Amino acid sequence: MHSSSAPDPQPLSARNPLGEALAGDELARYARQIRLPQLGVEGQTAIKRAGVLIVGAGGLGSPAAMYLAAAGVGRIGIADIDRVDVTNLHRQLLHHTADVGAKKVDSARATLEAINPHVRVDAIAERVTSANALALVGDYDVVIDGTDNFPTRYLLSDACVLVGRPLVYGSVDRFEGQVSVFATDAGPCYRCLFPTPPDPGTVQNCADAGVLGVVPGLIGMLQATEALKIIAGLGDSLAGRLLLVDALRMRFHTIGVERDAACPSCGTREIDALIDYDQFCSPPSMLPPQRVETILPQALSRILNDGESIVIIDVREPYEWDIGRIPTARLMPLGTLPDAARSLDRNADVIVYCHHGARSESAAYELLAAGFQRVRNLTGGIDRWSREVDPRVRRY
Repeated sequence: MHSSSAPDPQPLSARNPLGEALAGDELARYARQIRLPQLGVEGQTAIKRAGVLIVGAGGLGSPAAMYLAAAGVGRIGIADIDRVDVTNLHRQLLHHTADVGAKKVDSARATLEAINPHVRVDAIAERVTSANALALVGDYDVVIDGTDNFPTRYLLSDACVLVGRPLVYGSVDRFEGQVSVFATDAGPCYRCLFPTPPDPGTVQNCADAGVLGVVPGLIGMLQATEALKIIAGLGDSLAGRLLLVDALRMRFHTIGVERDAACPSCGTREIDALIDYDQFCSPPSMLPPQRVETILPQALSRILNDGESIVIIDVREPYEWDIGRIPTARLMPLGTLPDAARSLDRNADVIVYCHHGARSESAAYELLAAGFQRVRNLTGGIDRWSREVDPRVRRY
């Protein structure tokens, strides 16, 4: 556990030096918003004086950042360590084809500054961790969670509770999404909704499960809406409610989420410092008793070059196989694996792979349970193989 404690909350004027009144061209730029009687010049000035931290410059962070910049939020922090990949472009509209290979925070800053030159953009090209989260969160007024992994979600929730900042949560899965507001004075936190993380490997990210590009756009815009409402004091926020979005049926439904008095974060407050969230989300007691061996792409390449006897199984879908594959691999999509693997020798040396390694890890457990003696999972999947061994294999 880290011993860092929450910094003392600062007044807004100390956190954001852009607290001056609206200039003439800003009055014109935001005229349609200012005309709203619930907002007016006072509300627009509050928006200008606010700072919003967006963790993740991907599918959720892109629309959230673009609409907040257009709305006139004075300071936007973008925290992300990734670089733009061509597979991002169908849903991450902060980035353009010419940005492929660039740092996401740099392309995000360029896009936001082009949208609104009055906005200060902080490009934070570092991972948000237990070591820096309190300082980062404390430097802004509202935090938007644009991530797709459970360790960072728990980290941001705990940090926001400790520092006293509202957290606008969003998540997507294929055609569905969720939005809520956590860590307010009276509302619940993320731990109240999800007291424990899911079992490792049971929830896929967008890279493995897929996502319709407009769905994170929809959820990200809802997150931006909630952030603006918090800043300007408009309407009723989603604090205490979880909005469920089903884009295929175009249905919106909300369920109540109450603060749990026994919650160790916002209830009992026994969590007074940030912890190791990777360890928290992968406790040994939740892992299967037999661990799957792994193999790095370079090691697999050496085995292939030496002509050793191995069986390589690709558990992706046929369309992924058509994009690119490892030589000598056999296609056995995960859903067909129990039947397809019956023809294999249980004593064979088996190596399984998928896109990034999550599906193939599940496949490895299935094969071990079926009696295979040695099964190894390719670390990083075909994506890492393409980057480190054979760039002729197309990435996607």
